Amino acid sequence: MGKSSKKEAKTEKDAAQEFGAGKEYVCVARLHAAPNGGLAAISRALITLTGALFQRPPLISAVKRQLRIRTVYENRLLEYDEERQLVVFWTSCEAGTYIRTLCVHLGLLLGCGAHMQELRRVRSGIMGEAEHMVTMHDVLDAQWTYDNTNDEKYLRRIILPLEAVLTTLKRLVIKDSAIEAICYGAKVMMPGLLRFENGIEVDEEVVVMTTKGEAVCLALAQMTTATMASCDHGCVARIKRVIMDRGTYPKRWGLGPMALKKKQLIADGKLDKHGRPNDQTPVEYLRSLPATANGSAATTAAIAAPDAAAAPAAEPAAAEATEPVVKVTAGDDAAAGDTVEVKEKKKKKKRKSEAAAADGAASPAAVDGTAEATPKKKKKKHKESEAA
Repeated sequence: MGKSSKKEAKTEKDAAQEFGAGKEYVCVARLHAAPNGGLAAISRALITLTGALFQRPPLISAVKRQLRIRTVYENRLLEYDEERQLVVFWTSCEAGTYIRTLCVHLGLLLGCGAHMQELRRVRSGIMGEAEHMVTMHDVLDAQWTYDNTNDEKYLRRIILPLEAVLTTLKRLVIKDSAIEAICYGAKVMMPGLLRFENGIEVDEEVVVMTTKGEAVCLALAQMTTATMASCDHGCVARIKRVIMDRGTYPKRWGLGPMALKKKQLIADGKLDKHGRPNDQTPVEYLRSLPATANGSAATTAAIAAPDAAAAPAAEPAAAEATEPVVKVTAGDDAAAGDTVEVKEKKKKKKRKSEAAAADGAASPAAVDGTAEATPKKKKKKHKESEAA
């Protein structure tokens, strides 16, 4: 019982941190000197230290020391002891606010310096100091009663379930058959949804529950309440954090008619171990598959294979002597481009060979051309001399 209690306490703490529960503290701060202005100056400084504040975690802290913004909702001065320079105040702040840093800032505003003396957290989320408070003796007595009389009612009054922390979130109730799939990381889809609350918005944090009221996971809604009421398919919520352990509910996926048929074909060797079709796959099964972007080509080829085998494969002998013709389908753009380029290269080679033959025939006439070139040059020089 102790092990499960530790696990529940850790899960509650993680869940409270997950949805950013606010905190309330009562702090005792020690001033390093008497402030100018006394009680009124301290009250003004506490009012100043509200809203969004820059904070850097202290030297001894569990997080990286980088500047960040945390919100302080309210500060109230409870008591001030002038003799011992002690200030008692109550604060309500965002999760992750360092009260040690807040006390240092209070001393800077007062001009005298200050540090935190004592700190008590009085509320975390919905868990407060006024309710659900027990002593360690109560826990010991409740555990003794459970161990010796097998009566757990006292223990149940002390140890609250995890769902008590999540009562502030809006709920989605799902089918029992979808619980284990969500524990393995599946999204909350519309076919697995049973009930939902009003006022859910997109990207709002919700808690996914079973019909018995058990928390399954924290999720971010992908639909509004109006969309859920008018839609019969699609993703309802995206998982943020799984709470329920795997194996709590039985696995219910892979039990449909098509999934069972596929398992049987894999067992018979008519599909490979990954469920892909092979040469022994029945044509009726392939035709019953939905057309998908990834499997359409393989499925079409597997369906067309028996038809192609049944058709006569004889071709005329004259076709072999002719130039091979490449058939181009609508999807083979690259093959068509390659065929056109090959034909153009052949034409270019033919033109080059014809041009080379023409140059070889004209080579004897080139000698006569050199003899005729001299008179032409002389005539040109003669014309230039006459013009001068």
